[in-house]
Amino acid sequence: MINFEEEIKKFQPSLDVDQAEEAIYNNNLTDVTDIIGEILKDIKK
Repeated sequence: MINFEEEIKKFQPSLDVDQAEEAIYNNNLTDVTDIIGEILKDIKK
């Protein structure tokens, strides 16, 4: 039978997941709110 408490103690997240998370959070992506903000600025001009 699997001892879940022991398995949880041994668990270490994959480095690939950590690297992907860092790349996603550090990437400055344009989203819908940025686009709408730019459109509103252009309309006000």
